[in-house]
Amino acid sequence: MGSEVSMNGDVYSFGILTLEMLTGRRPTDEIFEDGQTLHNFVANSFPENLLLILDPLLILKEAKISTEEIQNLTPTTEECLVSLFHIGLACVAESPKERISMVDVTRELSKIKRAFLSGKINRK
Repeated sequence: MGSEVSMNGDVYSFGILTLEMLTGRRPTDEIFEDGQTLHNFVANSFPENLLLILDPLLILKEAKISTEEIQNLTPTTEECLVSLFHIGLACVAESPKERISMVDVTRELSKIKRAFLSGKINRK
């Protein structure tokens, strides 16, 4: 947006990309008007309305699946998705100084991967 290229800008871009993948929406989606942004869309609905902002294609196992089945995420899957949304939101913090570092992003992604593959939630 007219600023110099920086690591903080890369972190922001990674966060937007993460939110795009999780929601299935682009920052230029037509629902984002009158000051609404992808970041606000997620922040205003998260985590209480996770299923409203989550791209349903991420959890569909078959071409036809009922809404009830979507709402019955395993605790591990839900915790992993919540953690991924946290990373995306931490990357797009308004102030570059408040953004998570890529070292921390990598560490958190590794934890999420281990939890998902083991099927065990790692509560802090």
